[in-house]
Amino acid sequence: MSDRLFIFDTTLRDGEQVPGCQLNTVEKIQVAKQLELLGVDVIEAGFPISSPGDYNSVMEISKAVTWPTICALTRAVEKDIDVAAESLQYAKHKRIHTGIGTSDYHIKYKFNSNRDEILERAVRATAYAKKYVEDVEFYAEDAGRTDNEYLARVVEAVIAAGATVVNIPDTTGYCLPSEFGAKIKYLMEHVSNIDKAIISTHCHNDLGMATANTLEGVLNGARQVEVTINGIGERAGNTSLEEIAMILKCHKGINIDTNINTQKIYPVSRMVSSLMNMPVQPNKAIVGRNAFAHSSGIHQDGVLKNVQTYEIIDPKDIGLDNNAIVLTARSGRAALRYRLEVNGVDVRDEAKLDKLYKAFLELADKKKEINDDDILMLAGADTAASHSVKLDYLQVTTGKGVKSVASVGLDIAGQKFEESSSGNGPVDAAIKALKRIIRKQMTLKEFTIQAISKGSDDVGKVHMQVEYAGSVYYGFGANTDIVTASVEAYIDCINKFRK
Repeated sequence: MSDRLFIFDTTLRDGEQVPGCQLNTVEKIQVAKQLELLGVDVIEAGFPISSPGDYNSVMEISKAVTWPTICALTRAVEKDIDVAAESLQYAKHKRIHTGIGTSDYHIKYKFNSNRDEILERAVRATAYAKKYVEDVEFYAEDAGRTDNEYLARVVEAVIAAGATVVNIPDTTGYCLPSEFGAKIKYLMEHVSNIDKAIISTHCHNDLGMATANTLEGVLNGARQVEVTINGIGERAGNTSLEEIAMILKCHKGINIDTNINTQKIYPVSRMVSSLMNMPVQPNKAIVGRNAFAHSSGIHQDGVLKNVQTYEIIDPKDIGLDNNAIVLTARSGRAALRYRLEVNGVDVRDEAKLDKLYKAFLELADKKKEINDDDILMLAGADTAASHSVKLDYLQVTTGKGVKSVASVGLDIAGQKFEESSSGNGPVDAAIKALKRIIRKQMTLKEFTIQAISKGSDDVGKVHMQVEYAGSVYYGFGANTDIVTASVEAYIDCINKFRK
């Protein structure tokens, strides 16, 4: 009989901490429902004490999903735990995830404390959380750089205080796989009450070893893994859910099963990428657009003779339809609905589908073929409809030997405004005209242009960071015209600080 590995998804907590990737409550519920269909065991829904938005998201996700455990993160602080417990009041299965840093780096420099005092705080927080819920998870932050003997003392103490799961994070992504595996093995062999709790891994990818470290943890006794869709997360990201799930599916000899319905992986990946405006790198394992592409003549020849010569995964196993319907200006609503559903977009609302279809036809008139990235862009573009500041029109004159001039028209809460400006190129001219209307002291901090695929008619994506009143706001725009996409990204930033 296979061992059971529990999948703890932290896309909505650790994954959402990526700058510019914040989701609203409605979007988080959409992701949570897809994670439930995917088969994750635990959804870490947020850090309730951190903001009213996080608190509300945990509460609403608790109402929206049925069988997964809903988890709320806290520090080892009683007020944090009180707020987390309140936010989980509607959860069918609830867990409080509390903890504290245990490495000497954290103890000395973060807490200005000592090992004994940190141990006491860990036990006290665990026992306090246990008053609210039966299922308490303790995290030993920076466990990857914590002395194993002291870590074992902490783990044993928090299990005695009521922890049902103990999380051993490689918070900085520092550990080598052999070191991390040895750390888990040490705990399995030196913690007397280890059989009373599940050991969990939470690995970061700073040195590109998150998946390898997680797998070594599992092979040495961990039976929960903390992961994110597409490996998103702070800095270089977290362990990818899809990588761990498919490693275990491909390597039957490991003899460890998950509850993941792998055919849901690709649609969830695309949906998270679209909602967070965070592209998946083309060569990303499992879900990158090149993951099943073969350009080498030798590889192509081998695949045509037998696909297993160069593919160890059947694309259908991750929900990738390799006989995809190609969308053009002649495609109907049914084809559009199908591609949206394949990519995890709910289109049961006929009015929404009609609106998307109209936008699809407009885009299809500009492009020969519409790809999945294009329709995901369209599905996310309607969120701009509720913005108070909207682009009414944009006209640009530019060329070699000609000074770029832009005229911009904005609709601000129903009122029309127009301005013109010259600049060093069409984007500079358009943004200067835009700023003449808004009249706020804004500073452009970052400007990134990304083409989805090859082709002069392709949709370009623009990501921006704009600083206003001491805060940084993230904006996103997408259009076949890169100047328009840039203006829309800037307007997206403006709408965020006008809220």
